[in-house]
Amino acid sequence: MNRNKKIQRMMKVAGVVISTLILFTSCATYYLTQQSLVEQVINSQPEKKVTVAIVFPIIIPGVVTGNSLREIKVKDKKGNEVILPVTNRTAIRITQNNGKRTTFYLNTLIIQDSMITGKKDHFIGMSIKPININNIKLIEVEK
Repeated sequence: MNRNKKIQRMMKVAGVVISTLILFTSCATYYLTQQSLVEQVINSQPEKKVTVAIVFPIIIPGVVTGNSLREIKVKDKKGNEVILPVTNRTAIRITQNNGKRTTFYLNTLIIQDSMITGKKDHFIGMSIKPININNIKLIEVEK
């Protein structure tokens, strides 16, 4: 019996530790309107993004085209304005009016002729299916 109690106690401690780690490493979600996204991206310039992944002994270079945004104004869930730095890890999730969600990297987003394009990775350049700005229901940014 004593051994079972020790195992249960260890499992509880492990559960608390894992829950704490998940809590502190989870992403924060922010929101923007279509108009805000368009205004901020339109003012940026297209640029090539070079990323290097090192998986010893192999070096994998990646080049994709994206925008020159270094920061973006978003709102938190309480409606407060926040300025986020845009990095290779900043994700954007767009929910269309039909419920379809598309997630990709914010620094690869480009707007042309009311269509949004972007990349799902920084190496191969896997493009998303273009999204019409007028069909957007919700825009979320994860940091």
